[in-house]
Amino acid sequence: MPMNALPERFEGEALSIDLHMHSTASDGALSPEVLVEACAARGLTHMALTDHDTVAGVARASAAGKHHGVTVLPGTELSCQWRGHNIHVVGLLPSGVRGELSTGLEHQAEAREHRALQIAARMERLGLENALDRAREQADSDRPLGRPDFAKALVAAELVPDMATAFRRYLGNGKAGDIKAHWPVLSTVVGWVLDAGGVATLAHPLRYGLTRRKRGQLLDDFRAAGGQAAELVSGFQNADVTRDLARQLDERGLLASLGSDFHFPGGHLAPGSMTPVPRTAVAPVWTHPCLAAAFGRSVPAA
Repeated sequence: MPMNALPERFEGEALSIDLHMHSTASDGALSPEVLVEACAARGLTHMALTDHDTVAGVARASAAGKHHGVTVLPGTELSCQWRGHNIHVVGLLPSGVRGELSTGLEHQAEAREHRALQIAARMERLGLENALDRAREQADSDRPLGRPDFAKALVAAELVPDMATAFRRYLGNGKAGDIKAHWPVLSTVVGWVLDAGGVATLAHPLRYGLTRRKRGQLLDDFRAAGGQAAELVSGFQNADVTRDLARQLDERGLLASLGSDFHFPGGHLAPGSMTPVPRTAVAPVWTHPCLAAAFGRSVPAA
């Protein structure tokens, strides 16, 4: 499918696009090159590499994309705080990293280092000896550590049966390993993305454990900060809930993005795998003027 074949509206059809994926540049299991190869094998024509608080893998992914015929949009998934919740904002960055985002990513890397030390200390109090070293062993690289690395360490130490349990007991929202103090507020990271000429997209709004009313408040604050889109579909989710979220986006004039949030093979997700997008009046994120060139679209004359 050529770039200009992307639809102006969602009509319920399958799409060959995935705008939220991770590689070994953060906590994904596949290198940027292998991830792009996997996308090509599954028939994807458009993807965004959105590693946590970094764009370290984007250049490699872009080079691989040219080889495999997959267009790679630079991106990153930024951690931030909103009313006591750990929230993620995906920055889709057609112009790459520039301006305030450059400094912001440096800040995020430092924050991750300090946060990892605090998480390690808390995990040790809960019984995971040498927690930092164990998490580093699971990461198998010198990148900043994240909660999934500690979750894997808990599983390897046989303190929990699986990563889902690790997050539910120790690392999820409100648990001992959920440390937010180092993250900037929502409006700050949105500002970084806008300053870089990107599109700020609220990541997986259905996954924060919020009531519908609270989710609406998050969307309101995100929109007020300059946010332009939200992930209508993130992996697999209930169709009725998706339609309800679409109504919330439409009420606020937010565009709809979609992504698998793929991290590793062997799970229930694969690159490009997600619930079909229902027919909706909400416009796709790729219709935003900032993304026109990246997606091979023409911008209407003013």
